Amino acid sequence: MAVKAMLGGNYAAIERAAEVSEAKAVTTPVLSNPAAVGLGAFGGTTLLLQFVNLGWAGSGVVMWMAFFFGGLAQLIVGLQEFKTGNNFGFAAFVTYGSFWLSLGGIFLSVQLKLFNITGTDIGYFLIIFTLLTAIYLIGAMKQSGALSVVFLTLLIGYILLDIGHLVPGASVLVKIAAVDLIVCALSAWYLMAHVILTPLKINVPPGQPWLK
Repeated sequence: MAVKAMLGGNYAAIERAAEVSEAKAVTTPVLSNPAAVGLGAFGGTTLLLQFVNLGWAGSGVVMWMAFFFGGLAQLIVGLQEFKTGNNFGFAAFVTYGSFWLSLGGIFLSVQLKLFNITGTDIGYFLIIFTLLTAIYLIGAMKQSGALSVVFLTLLIGYILLDIGHLVPGASVLVKIAAVDLIVCALSAWYLMAHVILTPLKINVPPGQPWLK
């Protein structure tokens, strides 16, 4: 009571501030990390596409996976990353979600013979994402070693696919790119494992950033 008398009107203000803090602590939800789904979707769809490029599977299966897992799921993840204030995650997941939706549309257009899309057309389409990936690689190198590996192998894969689609007689590079992009996909899943398992006290180290 003596403290209350000394503080006077300030005591009531302090009490209200404490109540507000307690209410926030109770009502503020703990958000999950949306990157877990995004990395799983990116890695899984990338892996399946390489099975197509190696001749192990048909394009139909990757087309539908591109629409839903690689495309729609990553778009949703990107929007969730936006809510957390993660510019890199927001931009990257929306970019590659859009890539998969576009690629699924290309596959569907070819199947339905809606447009005459050539290998050269696809090569120029891939160049756009090659340049974007180069920018993302710089950002990835500031974050962790695992993320750097994902974007480095992705950039190498894009470059090989660009050449394979645009340079006559260089189609063998598509299969070489497939091997590289399998490494990329598995690296994305490793990073997904880090996101999922670390809160469960299972150590999956992401590695140190390549750039300080």
